[in-house]
Amino acid sequence: MILKRLQLETNLADLTNCYIIVDDITKEAMVIDPASSAEKIIEMLEILEAKLKYIYLTHCHGDHTGAVVDLQNKYGAKVLIHRTESENLRKPDVTLNYYIGIPDIKLEEDSRIDDGDLIHIGEIEFRVIHTPGHTNGGTSLYCEKEKMLFSGDTLFRGTWGRTDLPTGSLVDIMNSITDKLLVLPNDTIVYPGHRKIYYDKRRKANLFRTKRT
Repeated sequence: MILKRLQLETNLADLTNCYIIVDDITKEAMVIDPASSAEKIIEMLEILEAKLKYIYLTHCHGDHTGAVVDLQNKYGAKVLIHRTESENLRKPDVTLNYYIGIPDIKLEEDSRIDDGDLIHIGEIEFRVIHTPGHTNGGTSLYCEKEKMLFSGDTLFRGTWGRTDLPTGSLVDIMNSITDKLLVLPNDTIVYPGHRKIYYDKRRKANLFRTKRT
């Protein structure tokens, strides 16, 4: 498996992590959270000689979706998002594009995913984990074979995502982390949605290791 991380700028202070996953045999690929800068993502896909199959959105916020349409138009890749979150894509007060300072985009998903669904890129299998809290339809993506979790804005090193935004819930995110993520194997490596990891000594650190790629 090939994994690349691109740190992409939006109008927020914190960069967004966009991940490119490629099966090194079939060259099938998935892009997770293409926040912006479609040209950078396309350049990397071409370097890797990848065949983009899926665009996976961990949640609907504009700082995770800015390059989706360009990638969709170029490659015809299928956009995957949780069933609940697909409805949020149509709600500007939830996507927060106006808050971020980027234009609203007309974004249509191709498939609505649910908790427990399996996604395949070549021989690589990922399991969808519904992790509401940052938004009510947010998800994480887990690969058991590679011991990897792509957590979106649910889980960072020693802390968790914001819950004060529309459809967010502190109770939900705590339940998502304790009931669905902390039960994963201890050697799971977390790939979060943002580079900047906030550390608060009042909270328990080392929920998982996070890896910088």
